[in-house]
Amino acid sequence: MEKIAEKSANKLNGFLMVLVLLALIIVEYFLVKEMAMTNDPSLLWFFIPILLLIILISSGFVVVQPNDSRVLILFGKYTGTVRTSGFWFVNPFTVRKKVSLRIRNFNSQKIKVNDLHGNPIEIGAVVVWRVVDTAKAIFDVENYEQFVDVQSETAIRQLASEYPYDVDQEDKPSLRGTPQEIAEGLKNMLQLRLEVAGVEIIEARISHLAYAPEIAQAMLRRQQAQAIIAARTKIVEGAVGMVEMALKALSEQNIVRLDEDKKATMVNNLMVALVSETEAQPVINTGTLYQ
Repeated sequence: MEKIAEKSANKLNGFLMVLVLLALIIVEYFLVKEMAMTNDPSLLWFFIPILLLIILISSGFVVVQPNDSRVLILFGKYTGTVRTSGFWFVNPFTVRKKVSLRIRNFNSQKIKVNDLHGNPIEIGAVVVWRVVDTAKAIFDVENYEQFVDVQSETAIRQLASEYPYDVDQEDKPSLRGTPQEIAEGLKNMLQLRLEVAGVEIIEARISHLAYAPEIAQAMLRRQQAQAIIAARTKIVEGAVGMVEMALKALSEQNIVRLDEDKKATMVNNLMVALVSETEAQPVINTGTLYQ
């Protein structure tokens, strides 16, 4: 496949060519007036070529808006791109294709795919892109806008299959747990795919992420169970630390001497009070009636 790189097209100031066009029209006017007065048919040899020249010049004007461009094609050959905004005159025989250089958004549909663990999920993304090489956008792909849509959906599917929806370990990447890393990976993946079309990816982020409806309830219960286990683990770790600190303080400050049985009882009471889901009800021991 022939590789075509963007280049600047030859152009002239449009206002200057308007003056030339007006001058030719004035000449044509005087020729018509002269033929009417003299009835000399030889003046047609000047009249007809000038008329054709006026028609050609009139078809060569082009207006380029800011962040816009025109790709020029002369008899099937790429001759260049006009990127500079303004009023220009180009070769009237060229075909001019408009290519916008503005930043655009692509909002993907909600795609149903399987993540790394095989769980069906729904995922969607927002892709911010723009054309940076108009020649590639026009000549290297059939339709660069449709190409962006198809390749974006393909990249989203591939990304979703390479990561799990969620993980137990916080240091491992996942679609839900590490959004920045996922966004960077999606951007790099899209840039690699769309570079052939002269497209630059400015930003790519996941806009929708959820379990598929058929497993949503089951996965929600799983997440709740994992959250309860994680919370319980933290509570137990904290309670053990507090009991250890209490026993150490009592021993170092000689507040009370405890044998192993009493230490075991105290640890049991403290753990129940600290770990229990309900508020502990203290029982005060004031001694016995009979000695």
